[in-house]
Amino acid sequence: MVSSETSRKVTIHDVARSAGVSRQTVSRALNDKAEIDGTTKQRVLDAARELGYRPSRFARGLVRQDTTTIGLVIPDLLNPFFTEVAAAALEAARARGWHVVVYDTSDSAEEELGTLQVIGSQVDAVVGYFSRPEDELDRFTRGIPVVLIGREHHTPRFSSIRVEGADGVQAAITHLVRAGHRRIGMLDHAGRAEPSVRRDWFAAAVAAHGLEAEVVERAAQSVDGGAAALEALLAEHPDVTAVFTFNDIIAMGALRAARRLGRRVPDDLAVVGFDGLQLGTVVDPALTSVALDTRRLGALAIDQAARLLTGATPLSADELVIQAELLVRESA
Repeated sequence: MVSSETSRKVTIHDVARSAGVSRQTVSRALNDKAEIDGTTKQRVLDAARELGYRPSRFARGLVRQDTTTIGLVIPDLLNPFFTEVAAAALEAARARGWHVVVYDTSDSAEEELGTLQVIGSQVDAVVGYFSRPEDELDRFTRGIPVVLIGREHHTPRFSSIRVEGADGVQAAITHLVRAGHRRIGMLDHAGRAEPSVRRDWFAAAVAAHGLEAEVVERAAQSVDGGAAALEALLAEHPDVTAVFTFNDIIAMGALRAARRLGRRVPDDLAVVGFDGLQLGTVVDPALTSVALDTRRLGALAIDQAARLLTGATPLSADELVIQAELLVRESA
C-alpha cells in the first residue's frame, strides 16, 4: 500500500512497522548487511519503496562512514562578499572532514527553484541564501536541516543567522556628520522591488541626526552600476558631500565615478560601503565600510548545521547574530 502521509516525512520507524521488523533490521537491510536473510531484506526494501522512504544521507554515513555533504547555496559567486562567506564555510566544513557542494543561483528565482528541486536528494544539510517562500524551502528540503543566512525563519526545523547592521550604519553616519557632512546620499540595491533593509537603517541613522530626508539612488550590484548611480545622484543633487552604499562593490563604482567627475575622495566626496571586503584595501583610496565578519558568518553556519545533524543543542537565536561594525579606512 502506498502511504498517503504527505504532511510529514516517512521515517525508518514507518518502514519497520510496515515490514513487521525492528528498526535495526531495516537499517541492516538498507545498508546491505550480510547478517540479514534475503527474504526479510526484500520485504524491507519493498516496504521502503512503497512508502517512498528516502533514508537520510547523514544516517547512512553513520553506518557506512561516508562523508557528510553540505549544500551551500550562494546567490552570486562573482560578488566577492559571497565568495568570502563561501570560503569560510568551506574551511569550517573541511575541518570536520565534510564535503561541500556549492550551488550558485545567479541571483535568479528560476535558478534557485532549480537548485531546490535537486538539492534535497544530494546533501545532508543545506546552508545559504534563499529568496523563495519558506513553505517552498520546506517542501523541497523535507527531512534535512536548513540554515538560512540573512533572513528570519519560522519553520521549526530551520535555523537562521541574522545580520544586524543598524548600529554599524548609525556609527557610519555619525562618523560622517562629525566630519562636517550634512547632505548625505545613499546608493541602494536596484535588483529588488522594495527598498532594502539597509536603506531603512540608513534613513533611521540620518533622521537621528536631524538631517534632511535621505537622497537615494538605486544601483545595480556591480562596479559599473555603482558608477552610473553616483553620477545620476550627483546630477540631481550636486550638494551631496557624502554617500553610503548598499555594498562595497557599488561603493567601488562610486569611487570610479567620483574620480571621473573630478570629485576628490574624501575631500570633496566621502564614500562608505557595506560588507568590509578585503578587496576594499586595494582600491585607492582604501574603502571605509560597515563591515561584517565573513569568516565568522561562514563558520557559524557550518557549526549550526553540525549541531542540527548530530542532535546536539543548537545555538540560540542570540548566538546566531553577526553584528556589523564601522571599519574606517581612507575614503571617509
